[in-house]
Amino acid sequence: MPQTSPAPSVRPRILADLTPLRTSVHYRRLWFGNTISWIGQGMTTLAISLQVYGITRSTFAVGLVGLCSLVPLLAFGLYGGAIADTVDRRRLGLISASGSAVLSAALAAAAFADFHHVWFLYGVVAFQSVCAAVNSPARSAMIPRLLPVEQLPAANALTSMTMTSGTLIGPMLGGLVVGFAGYQTAYAIDAVAFSASLYAMWRLPSMLPDRVEGAKKASVLEGLRFLATRPNLRMTFFSDFCAMILAHPRALFPAVAVIWYDGDARTAGLLVAAPALGAVLGGVFSGWQGRIRRQGLAILLAVGAWGAAIAVFGLTRNLWLGLLFLGLAGFADAISMAFRSTMLQAAVPDELRGRLQGVFLVVVVGGPRLGDFLAGSAADLTSPSVTVTGGGVACVLAVSLLALRWRGFARYDARDPQP
Repeated sequence: MPQTSPAPSVRPRILADLTPLRTSVHYRRLWFGNTISWIGQGMTTLAISLQVYGITRSTFAVGLVGLCSLVPLLAFGLYGGAIADTVDRRRLGLISASGSAVLSAALAAAAFADFHHVWFLYGVVAFQSVCAAVNSPARSAMIPRLLPVEQLPAANALTSMTMTSGTLIGPMLGGLVVGFAGYQTAYAIDAVAFSASLYAMWRLPSMLPDRVEGAKKASVLEGLRFLATRPNLRMTFFSDFCAMILAHPRALFPAVAVIWYDGDARTAGLLVAAPALGAVLGGVFSGWQGRIRRQGLAILLAVGAWGAAIAVFGLTRNLWLGLLFLGLAGFADAISMAFRSTMLQAAVPDELRGRLQGVFLVVVVGGPRLGDFLAGSAADLTSPSVTVTGGGVACVLAVSLLALRWRGFARYDARDPQP
């Protein structure tokens, strides 16, 4: 009797899907280059904060670093997207990344020369944000040109890992480097790290946007009008606002560390790191995301899970349990971000991708800052516990109401991406 070989077992994918890294050499170079650059930027971000505090001994002066970064990023984010829809995105990426590398080199040169002035640091931070506001939409708009649409969820999960790894690893390395070798060394490492991103972009083919010959110049208003008439795309932004504005307790972590856990700055650091670590794990265990077709429904569930986890965190008084729920919130946020990015890349025409990615950048950057302000104000009027738990519940209710108002979003099918 002939022996038959057993049917191959089909095991569900759990770990991150590395197919985009295997199938596209251009994407692989870009991903590795961006990962190295993000870590370098994380080092510089911490080093600048430490240097400003070392010069001024003022936490207010350190807070102004964030403002100097935020304002240009919001102001130029939309225009950076319009530029990315007009010119060769590869060239734009090269120019803006080169600008960031030069600025990091300027920081290193100033530190080597003992030129320690706060106004100089503020100026460099502002120009770095301008470069990032131009670079980010161009870089994001390139991805759908490098990969087939079915690989976009995996690619965006990998991008999420890059961003969150940079925010975790970069500051840790930055603290060590500054402690052992000074600010100048951290800045110099960042300048050199940009070479990886520059090399990856230099090896890319030309990335001119798909525009009809004779079409008028890309405008910010055209992108906003397109967004205003596309309910599925609008919902990706509305759902993110529910999470980042209503249930974003980051500004309360210093107070929570002391009041709830009788801790100190190290406790606050753990609270900050927990969502980022959860987001990293969300990217590591993202292999299943490529099989999800109802991406709108996945976003709604992920945002609801974020709100629920934050609400429960507000009720905990055990540090490790609190860190667990913050980690779960970060895990859910990574899922939401991956699918939101995928929908923006798949459902938007190529000639508008830069502008919509610019809007995405403004929302991702501006939403948490607005959430910080709202959480801080509400906690002053009530208490951290009421603010955190109430914000989480409000997030769940708000995203549920949005899902009822625009029911088609939950039926969004990745096989037929409709904006």
